[in-house]
Amino acid sequence: MGLTLRHEVLSLALRDPFRIARSDHGEGTRVTTVIVELRDDRFPDVVGVGEGYPDRYYGETPETMAAVFPLLLHAVGDSSMGAAGLASAGEAMDAAIRWNGAAKCALDIALHDLVGKVLDIPVHELLGLSAELPPTDFTIGIDEPSVVAERAQRAGDFPALKIKCGGPADLATLQAVRDVYAGPIRVDANTGWTRADALALLPELVDLGVELIEQPFPARAYRDLGWLQERSSLPIVADESAVSDEDLEALVGVVAGVNVKLAKCGGISPAKAMLTRARELGFRTFLGCMEETSVGIAASSVVASLAEWVDLDGNLLLADDPFTGLTLGDDKRWRLSERPGLGLARRGSRTRSRTFRTGVRRTPVLVEKFVDRLVDKPPSGDRPIGIR
Repeated sequence: MGLTLRHEVLSLALRDPFRIARSDHGEGTRVTTVIVELRDDRFPDVVGVGEGYPDRYYGETPETMAAVFPLLLHAVGDSSMGAAGLASAGEAMDAAIRWNGAAKCALDIALHDLVGKVLDIPVHELLGLSAELPPTDFTIGIDEPSVVAERAQRAGDFPALKIKCGGPADLATLQAVRDVYAGPIRVDANTGWTRADALALLPELVDLGVELIEQPFPARAYRDLGWLQERSSLPIVADESAVSDEDLEALVGVVAGVNVKLAKCGGISPAKAMLTRARELGFRTFLGCMEETSVGIAASSVVASLAEWVDLDGNLLLADDPFTGLTLGDDKRWRLSERPGLGLARRGSRTRSRTFRTGVRRTPVLVEKFVDRLVDKPPSGDRPIGIR
C-alpha cells in the first residue's frame, strides 16, 4: 500500500520572448516545468496531477526535484482524505526537508487533485474557499520599448498590466506602454534596481499612474526596501523576499505587500496559510505565478479569493498549454471548475519521466519522446488523455 509518483520534465515554448531582470530557463524563449501524476493504491483508478516550476534562483532544478520526491512521498505516507489530511501532509513535507518549494508544490497540488477526485468535489470547495476571484493581470517581459508597447496594445482588454523592468530602458518602456494603455500598470523589477535607480524613477512612476512596485531590490535588502517604502506613495510588494510564511514577520513595517506563489512556498495548503497570515499581519496580498501550465494556474486559482491583486497568466504565455479545462472569462477572471479535483485533462505526449513509490526510488521505467510540436496556436483535434 502507498503512493506512487511519476514525474515528467517539460520544455515548453513561449508565445513571445519573456525576459526578466534575472532571466533563466532558456533566456526567455522556453521554460522548464515538472508535471507529476500521483496514484494511491487505495484508489487505483484515480490520478492526481500536480506541477512544480523549478527556479535556480530558489535553488531548484528538475534534478533536485527528482532527488527529493522519494523523501517527500515517504513523509506524506497514506494521507487521510480531507482538508485536514492535506494540511498535515504539507506539514510533514516541511518537517522532512526545508526549502524545495517547487518539489513540495508538485506533490501538494497532486494530493489536492487526487483527494478532490476521490471525494467527488472541486478543490476550492474541499478547502471552503470562494469561487469569486479577482481578475488577473497580464505580464509583459523586458524588450525594446516599442515591442513592449505593441504587446501591451494586444493585451489591452486585461484590467491591469504587469511590466517587467530592471534595465536601462525602464522609463521609456513604461512611457510607451502608457501611450497605448490606460489601465493600471504594475512594475516588477525582479531585484534589478539600485537605490539611485528607484529614486530617479519614483516620481516618474507616480506621474505615469503606476499602481505598485514589485521587488525593486535584492531579496534580503530589507533596509533598502524599507527606505523606498518610506519615500513612496506606491505600495512596495515583496516577491523574492517573501518565499514562505517564515519570511513574513521580517517584512512587517518594511513593505506594504507580499507576493505569494505556490512554486515558492510549496503548494496550495502553504499558499492558503501564507495568504491568511499575511492578511492578519496587515499586508496587502498579491498572488503570482511562474510560467506554468494550466495545472499550476488552476491550483493557484483555488486560493485567489484570498488575494487583493492577482497575476495568474503563466499558461497564457505558453505557445501550447498541455492541459485543458481551465477557463478565463471575458472579465479576465479564472472560472474555477465544478468538476472534481482541479477539473483538468491532459493532451499531448510526455517527455522523460521517472516513477517512485512511497519512500523507495525505482529505476526509470518509462521514457517517451515528446512528440507534440509547440506552435503559436493550440493543437486542434487532440484527444485529451483521460484524467479522473
